[in-house]
Amino acid sequence: MTQAAVSYQVKALEERLGAPLFVREKGRVRLTPLGGRLLPSLSQAFDAIEAVFASEREDDESLLTITTTHTFANTWLAWRLGSFQIAHPELAVRMAANDQLVDLRSGDADMAIRAGRATWEGMEQIELFEVDFTPMCSPECLAATERRLGRRMEPADLLDVPLISPQDSWWKQWFGDWGVTGELPPPRGGLRLDTQANEGNAAMAGQGFALLTPLLWANDSAQGRLVMPFPENLSRRGWSYWMVFPPERRMVPKIKRFREWLLAEMAKPICEGRGRATAVAAE
Repeated sequence: MTQAAVSYQVKALEERLGAPLFVREKGRVRLTPLGGRLLPSLSQAFDAIEAVFASEREDDESLLTITTTHTFANTWLAWRLGSFQIAHPELAVRMAANDQLVDLRSGDADMAIRAGRATWEGMEQIELFEVDFTPMCSPECLAATERRLGRRMEPADLLDVPLISPQDSWWKQWFGDWGVTGELPPPRGGLRLDTQANEGNAAMAGQGFALLTPLLWANDSAQGRLVMPFPENLSRRGWSYWMVFPPERRMVPKIKRFREWLLAEMAKPICEGRGRATAVAAE
């Protein structure tokens, strides 16, 4: 603060108290008896305030809280987050898997990873990857279906097999993009689950065909737990996964470190998982 601003605040405080706090003489000031009596208690109070803020800053700098969807947490982030923790042992990392949006400025989380069309106003949004999708199932489910058909599966065959979450509107888009036209009969049976994470696990358990994002299931594809009957993936037309955080916190060290780590992880090749899935489907 400038000297004039300090003088103004002192004058306002003296007017509030109705008594002077300083004696001004020969270019210097000294405390009045009232000022001398107030100084020790007020100094302790300011020290306590400073200690609380210092403790809060220390806690904030040592704990990174990330909120993301159940699907991204269970299929991708939880598999890799340990490498970030090892690289930054001074940071405690908390991952909150919750499909409900949170106010990032309220302090509930430092950053979010969300799927959508970049509509989080006032937030910095960094695209991680475009969401695509294709039917996936267990190898046993695919083999049993093709044995029953006596041939390789075709897209229209999915109208007569158990689908997981058949009410999902993306199924209609998928059939349309594959040229399955005309009046589509309602999908037969099928489980109705609330997240892709649950749908993928149901597919691995042989419960039917789920519409999944291959990148999120690369580990399970590489291990042979999931296969793709059709190698091509279709885009969700504008949907992507995004890293979201308040722009004023961009250079906070823990956020900067995690941002750099996450973008580096996203840049790593994912062809191994996709290649295995495609190869199994092509056998």
